[in-house]
Amino acid sequence: MPRPEITRNPTDPTNPAAPSIPTPGRVWPVVLVACAGQFLVILDVSVVNVALPSMRTELGLTATGLQWVVSVYSIAFAGFMLLGGRAADLFGRKRMFVTGLTLFTLASVVGGLAQEGWQLLAARAVQGLGAAVLSPSTLTLVTATVPDGPARSRAVGTWTAVGAAGGAAGGFIGGALVDLLSWRWVLLINVPVGAVVLAAALLWLTESRVEGGRRLDLPGAVLVTGGLATLAYGIVQTEESGWTSPATLIPLAAGALLLTAFVLVERRTPAPLMPLRIFRTRAVSAANVTMLLCGSSSFGMWFFMTLYAQNVLGYPPLQAGLALIPSSASVIAGSKLAPRLLPVLGPRAVAVAGALVAAAGFAGQSTMTPDGTYLTAILFPGILMMFGIGMASTPLAVLATTQAPPSEAGLASGLINTSRTMGGALGLATLSTVAATVTAGATSAEALTSGYAAAFRTAACVLVGTAVVMAVWLPKGERRQTRKG
Repeated sequence: MPRPEITRNPTDPTNPAAPSIPTPGRVWPVVLVACAGQFLVILDVSVVNVALPSMRTELGLTATGLQWVVSVYSIAFAGFMLLGGRAADLFGRKRMFVTGLTLFTLASVVGGLAQEGWQLLAARAVQGLGAAVLSPSTLTLVTATVPDGPARSRAVGTWTAVGAAGGAAGGFIGGALVDLLSWRWVLLINVPVGAVVLAAALLWLTESRVEGGRRLDLPGAVLVTGGLATLAYGIVQTEESGWTSPATLIPLAAGALLLTAFVLVERRTPAPLMPLRIFRTRAVSAANVTMLLCGSSSFGMWFFMTLYAQNVLGYPPLQAGLALIPSSASVIAGSKLAPRLLPVLGPRAVAVAGALVAAAGFAGQSTMTPDGTYLTAILFPGILMMFGIGMASTPLAVLATTQAPPSEAGLASGLINTSRTMGGALGLATLSTVAATVTAGATSAEALTSGYAAAFRTAACVLVGTAVVMAVWLPKGERRQTRKG
């Protein structure tokens, strides 16, 4: 048998379970590659939004089919991410990064060349699978590369900012590509960019994984992936069928049963995909729950802001994308400010403050009108919403990853990514249902605005509740540890 690779922690050269650390001169190139990969996969959550009308015209997609262009990617992304995170630990972070990026890029080619709606949806699902393999290794590479302390908090802040900027920049990039080229380029643009990132990964990344066997918990992987995907499918069905329809209740019940079976399997298997002991760490469990709640609001923001700009205010795709640039800048600003506040205020206070700022932005956006101006209907609320989301997400990512054992770094990274992405998929489906219920099938500017406003009000309430959960559940003693680091 081949000799397993042994990875080491720079603070403990004898520790075989810790990830390897590049020399100081190679730290930031590794962070750059990891962030570039994360930017790509988060970008594709939102980049298709402004292209949806063009896709519908050319491929004959229904309104439900349009939502599935967004949702099928998020569901596959979230559903397979725990598997991707564990695979990174067992088979190598660099190997999974390269594998996921290659799969993601090839699926982008297929999606960009699709001639039928089902071909586009299939390509988006495979894109999500590639993203699920790629994304956990990006955060693991960052936390494994940068030593614990303020430097790591800044690096995680950069990773959070870049990922959030991917979601924020999707509107602008998508709008520019649709206006200047065609909707197909919102997918095809991933090909040259993916090739550059792949070349940089092969050049700069070094392999690392935990010591030991490579047994993967396939029953657990099937159950959690099926459970998350089925649950998300059930929520998506609510927009078309309602909450009491068998088409909704059956997949919701099936998803809950599959996730229950997953927990039972994980308690008994000798090599679980997700060791349940990881949730005994208060920081990890609290950070993941609150990240899921934050994600449930942030993904819907881009979707509804783009639709409002185009369907109500009449912005063309490029102008709609340009309108969201300040929001893109604000999420980066919030993510970069958070690490500076952590040593002073501690992760809990920073996260709570971010959630409340975001809630204020969502509440402001809920006052939108059919004849709203750019300053009051898009600019100011968008800045508040995304500044707060960026500010809240960074301390949650830090808590979720730095408190986990080094041997489970990939799992912790996959878990926090799963929480954010699954929260986004579930939140988008739920908020879409809220908007559709209020709109009741009407297509006038007034009706659409009322539906979008209801979605933003719901998200604001969720974020206020999230701030309360953060204040109660996130650990109290983290400020002292962060300052010491």
